[in-house]
Amino acid sequence: MNEIAQSEAEQVINELMKLHPKGYDMTLGRMRRLLEVLGNPQDRLPPMIHVAGTNGKGSVSAFSRALLEAGGHAVHVHTSPHLVNWHERYRIGQRGGPGVLVGDALLADALRRVAAANAGQPITVFEILTAAGFLLFSEIPADAVIIEVGMGGRLDCTNVVDRPAVSVIMPISFDHQAYLGDRVELIAAEKAGIMKKGHPVVIGHQEFEAAEEALITTAERLGCPLSVYGQDFSAHEEFGRMVYQDEFGLADLPLPRLPGRHQLANAAAAIRAVRAAGFAVTEATMEKAMTGVEWPGRLQRLTEGSLIPLAPKGAEIWVDGGHNPGAGEVIAEAMAAFEEKQPRPLYLVTGMLNTKDPIGYFRAFTDIAECVFTVPIRGSDAGLDPVVLANAAYDAGLVAEPHSTVADALKEIAARQLEGDVPPRILIGGSLYLAGNVLADNGTPPK
Repeated sequence: MNEIAQSEAEQVINELMKLHPKGYDMTLGRMRRLLEVLGNPQDRLPPMIHVAGTNGKGSVSAFSRALLEAGGHAVHVHTSPHLVNWHERYRIGQRGGPGVLVGDALLADALRRVAAANAGQPITVFEILTAAGFLLFSEIPADAVIIEVGMGGRLDCTNVVDRPAVSVIMPISFDHQAYLGDRVELIAAEKAGIMKKGHPVVIGHQEFEAAEEALITTAERLGCPLSVYGQDFSAHEEFGRMVYQDEFGLADLPLPRLPGRHQLANAAAAIRAVRAAGFAVTEATMEKAMTGVEWPGRLQRLTEGSLIPLAPKGAEIWVDGGHNPGAGEVIAEAMAAFEEKQPRPLYLVTGMLNTKDPIGYFRAFTDIAECVFTVPIRGSDAGLDPVVLANAAYDAGLVAEPHSTVADALKEIAARQLEGDVPPRILIGGSLYLAGNVLADNGTPPK
């Protein structure tokens, strides 16, 4: 294990996990009680961009951070889950430069103070982690804070800030149905719970009309200044550039550094959200943000590291944490776009949790993937058995076989490569936990 994995903060979190449940128990009562003891740090935050949605939350948070930092602002960011180290959940803003992951001693101290304030009362570890973020961000000066919802919205423990600068709802599809409902309008209603009366709302691109209608209805009922993708702002690709448009006019920008056509809509939502939050966004800051944005584990290409030599020479290796049918569709679309530009056989190396819809995910790849190699997920007791996952891929119409590790799957792909074959394109994905496993094993954790 690396140094941070054995850190002081990790030791504190491991002790908390022995005392408190890891699962979901959606209510705001425990969180409000704890924050009251801590002096309500959530009321002392910089202007907050609050982000919910099934997919795209992390990307729009990354774009928003890039835009704000390009404008010279210090930005705190809280996201979840982490990929390799717990510290990734807390990025501390710095004036005059990019934010940095929280220091180990600082995080350990915040966690201890939160645990002491909780005084052994029933609570989940995620609530303690979120409270620690509010505490840290209230004590360190910054110009803005970006908070990503953990799950849902209405009863998510991040939903304790009464006056967000803007609430952002990204694409809604099916995930966590046991908690959020089995229809997109029900899921949308839960996500819409982060909207606050009279405060700006930005609705990102929505695949499902019923979800968009539910979001618009809630925003209008609450009297929120509303911006909807495709109506009030938009983005499209033209001549290898990104064109963004809203009532301020057109901006001709470089394509986002994050690959995939879906990232244009994510970037557009971030531009609109940052403007709605009251920050000036110039074409120069947009351009700098598009070329500088980073978001590990989301269509991230591996170009170096210890796993690269195991794959066929010249292979493209991509890592993505998308894990539901909606994510599968946008990732498959990105792979198809890569195929148009440079044809290569596509292999999937996939691991998923047992709370997901693997058949729905795999169906997106039926016509473009040669084979699926299913693998277990390290560090989660909810990982699907590779044999079960391979059967799901087969049911979706794909050729599939189970393997014991990602490394073994890469070796098998290499073994099938014949002299003169076009080097393949390999997508390792299906879970953020798997993406974290891969970045750790490859020696390239997020920084």
